[in-house]
Amino acid sequence: MSPETEPAVLVVDDEPASVELLRITLGLHYKVYQATSGDEALAELERHPDIALAIIDQRMPRMTGTELIQRTVERYPDLIRVILTGYTDADALVEAINTGKVYRYLTKPWEMAELLGVVRQGLEVHRLAAENARLQAEVREANERLRVENIQLRRDVRSRARFDEIVGSSPALTRVLDMLERVVASESTVLITGETGTGKELIARAIHFNGPRAERPFVVENCGALAPELLTSELFGHRKGSFTGALRDRRGLFQIAHTGTIFLDEVGDCPPDLQTRLLRVLDRGEIRRVGDETPTKVDVRVVAATNLDLEKAVEEGRFRRDLFYRLSVITVQLPPLRERRDDIPELAQRLLAEEMAARGRRVRGFTPATLRLLQEYDYPGNVRELRNEVERALTLADPDGYITPDLLSPKFSSIEPPDAPVNDLKAAVERFEAQFVKDALARNDGNQSRTAQEINVSRSTLIEKMKRYGIR
Repeated sequence: MSPETEPAVLVVDDEPASVELLRITLGLHYKVYQATSGDEALAELERHPDIALAIIDQRMPRMTGTELIQRTVERYPDLIRVILTGYTDADALVEAINTGKVYRYLTKPWEMAELLGVVRQGLEVHRLAAENARLQAEVREANERLRVENIQLRRDVRSRARFDEIVGSSPALTRVLDMLERVVASESTVLITGETGTGKELIARAIHFNGPRAERPFVVENCGALAPELLTSELFGHRKGSFTGALRDRRGLFQIAHTGTIFLDEVGDCPPDLQTRLLRVLDRGEIRRVGDETPTKVDVRVVAATNLDLEKAVEEGRFRRDLFYRLSVITVQLPPLRERRDDIPELAQRLLAEEMAARGRRVRGFTPATLRLLQEYDYPGNVRELRNEVERALTLADPDGYITPDLLSPKFSSIEPPDAPVNDLKAAVERFEAQFVKDALARNDGNQSRTAQEINVSRSTLIEKMKRYGIR
């Protein structure tokens, strides 16, 4: 029963004259429905959700008043039940009242003043219970909203991306950073394209947290992670009762992101209906919740990302042309990792530092041969795949040891590591030292003590160098 509906009363009695008298008496003050049997009463309750109170005769054929009450308890838990009897069914009445299934009972013949007083008080109890339930629902909704927003704010504080967190100085990445420097101060919509794992969300965060909306919300949604109907409700919100399970009004992410930025990852996966809704946001700056007739204004900067060829999707009719134009006001194309190999050593070192901090493990770093080997791989999974490789190697490495080539996954075993660059003195010295140690060990049949004595170092220094260069 909605708050706008006036509560109604149901009278149930197998004597038509008694039903009529109750209808006339109560009809001066309330809307009244009537029934002359338990089955009729259940049908009336099903047809009329505005019934808040039922006056039920105890002695009826086929179904007694207490039996009818028992059948309403589970389906209509908020119904106020008043039992009406001309007999002394004390045991049944006492049990019903004690278990909370009956609010009050009246004896026949009833008095008008008492009847009206019981009905008035019962409807007030119903109103207060409904109001209390509504307030509890609002409190739960507010608490859930605050919980989500607090999680989002904590995540934002932890991951405020500055440009110096984007690692690398290769020409391909430098072109991207130059573009971002010009983009961040604007309010233009940005479309970030690139293969999976190239760091599109990191770029989106850099755009937001270096721009004028940096102190406002940054909200993320992956458009390919939810079913279409759930995604629509998640982004735009819904009204209570707009679909099965919509138990209360809910704000969408566009409203939560008001005055800030929303990042729509995998925007190419949006279904047609949602594409239409997104176009409305970009064109008019307004959203409409599911089940709502009135639009709501929002002030949100949209940054979208995709690993699909949206122009091809437009030509094939899978993506709206007008939405593509509105999203791609500024397009940032992220290069795959194989096109910025010069950045891999520095990026691997950064990822290793992050993983060590997160896991509480320490190693001395990568050997030069390992870094050169990492540079030779094509990384179809891009930075995400490199991070997984670093995590794996850290897990397998000895504490305070080095990450050597043998700790990399089997896919690296077929790659022939390149020679050290001739103009890199440090790499050349390390390459010479590694070969020097290998030759000495070979001459001494792998005996570490004799080898250390021959090359004039301590045994611990020899072991450290063997770990560093991956010598077994």
